[in-house]
Amino acid sequence: MLAGVSLTWYTWLEQGRRINASPDVLSAIGRALKLDEAGIDHLLGLAQPSSSSFEAPQEAPSALVRLIGSMEPAPAYVLGPRWEFLAWNAAQARLYPRIVELEGIERNLLWVLFADPFTRELIVDWDIHARQALAEFRAGTTAFRGDPEFAELVEKLAAESTEFAAWWPEHDVSQFETRIRRFRHPAAGVLTFEYQQLAPVEWPGLRVACQLPVPGDDSADRLAVRHYLV
Repeated sequence: MLAGVSLTWYTWLEQGRRINASPDVLSAIGRALKLDEAGIDHLLGLAQPSSSSFEAPQEAPSALVRLIGSMEPAPAYVLGPRWEFLAWNAAQARLYPRIVELEGIERNLLWVLFADPFTRELIVDWDIHARQALAEFRAGTTAFRGDPEFAELVEKLAAESTEFAAWWPEHDVSQFETRIRRFRHPAAGVLTFEYQQLAPVEWPGLRVACQLPVPGDDSADRLAVRHYLV
């Protein structure tokens, strides 16, 4: 009644029958179910056909490489559509030195968050940030649900991380939120950054992530000169 659809139609929708579900109707159902904006966007994305294969860039465009280089001494990196690392600057390598060793499917932000014990020690309040990142990942990769590489990543993460295996079936979705992140760096000490993401207009499938220095804080400077013990 709240969504303005009949009981029979809604029953058929839940049963997965082949019915016409327009974006306007799905949005109305989302509002009736009290979904937030990210939830409604995810619902609309699920209504679109998925593809079995996606061509993702193997490296970041040179313009984005230069962009993250100009962000020094702030750690920054470029993510592909499945959140794979395409490029990073020297500051990011100082913050997370293992990034230079990643290969294949493990060269992925979600893998680093959930499958690398070093990251759990590095990020203060890891569980809070990991949950938020997972919700953002699901919301941002809806179209990839039929992609073999995406399925392989999810399967391997579920086998590698008990937290991922428990949280992924909860289907939480969230839009990106600027937030403060703190790190326990083994050489530079406790570091504080503001985590931000940019979406390049020319390459909408890519993301530029940056750990911005907080005004009045010297974390970026300390990271630049105290990383030699890592």
